[in-house]
Amino acid sequence: MSGKGNCYDNAMVETFFKTLKAELVWRSVFKNRAQATAAIGRYIDDFYNPIRRHPALDFISPLQFARQAA
Repeated sequence: MSGKGNCYDNAMVETFFKTLKAELVWRSVFKNRAQATAAIGRYIDDFYNPIRRHPALDFISPLQFARQAA
């Protein structure tokens, strides 16, 4: 995103991974990597993007935000 040494480089990605871990990973037990991969994919595609409300978007989902912007 920006130059080397900028403390804000990964802030958005780190926030996403914190949310992913808190809402899915730490609450689940996966038997293998394939099961975890499938669950994370479903979380992102079926919940995080279309349904979950995001504070940065005035508490609407990214899907709703994209519809409003169009």
